[in-house]
Amino acid sequence: MPGTVVSFHAHPDDEAILVGGTLALAAEAGHRTVLVFATRGDLGEVADGVLAPDEALADRRELEARAAAAVLGVARVEFLPYRDSGMAGEPTNDRPGAFDRADVDEAATLLADILREEDAAVVTAYDDHGGYGHPDHIQVHHVGVRAAELAGTPRVYAATVSREYYLDLADLMQESVPDGVDAPDPEAMDLGVPDATITTRIDVATALDRKRAAMAAHPSQIPDDSFFLSLDDEVFQRAFGFEWFIRLDDRDDAAESGLL
Repeated sequence: MPGTVVSFHAHPDDEAILVGGTLALAAEAGHRTVLVFATRGDLGEVADGVLAPDEALADRRELEARAAAAVLGVARVEFLPYRDSGMAGEPTNDRPGAFDRADVDEAATLLADILREEDAAVVTAYDDHGGYGHPDHIQVHHVGVRAAELAGTPRVYAATVSREYYLDLADLMQESVPDGVDAPDPEAMDLGVPDATITTRIDVATALDRKRAAMAAHPSQIPDDSFFLSLDDEVFQRAFGFEWFIRLDDRDDAAESGLL
């Protein structure tokens, strides 16, 4: 039976990178998919000349998120009223309205309202490490899990990545990008989680065209000459052809939903 997947993220572009393929496949299979962002990513890095005069980065990133959602077949996009906290240890972590400092129950109530409106069968958040330690990503974990409790959402998954997979792939990724482009260093980033903690791996190879297009819909953060889009098709499939999740709920009654 078709159901609704609500996917919760810290900033626009996180959705394309982490779960874009899964969302595209779910929509293709007839499920309703909904994106919720905690912030509009106003502290993202952006190259000179990308924004129009007087254009706010947050406004641009909201537009990019909606464009990416259209590529992935997402039916609804919502933004919670929080501000980007910036990287760990930055003074912006403590600025008024920063998501990192939001009251977990207050933020979870806002997300839970959406989960109830959608009668969500599944909600995705992040692992408790936030993928790589970003404070907003860690907060997505806490808020997402709490919202599922408040709304009674039966199936809860943490989007993550396999640490071993990317450590094994690191040399190939670096060799595959043009001179002057650096591939992420999974070890330096403390990226992902051990395979032993992962419960679900989804092969998204058949949706890679949409995943790549969704990334490209975020040009303020993922320009054409970025690591992500400079990979050739073969290496891009190696790097982004799987998406990983940790199932966080312990309920068996969601097993027949056909979702994740």
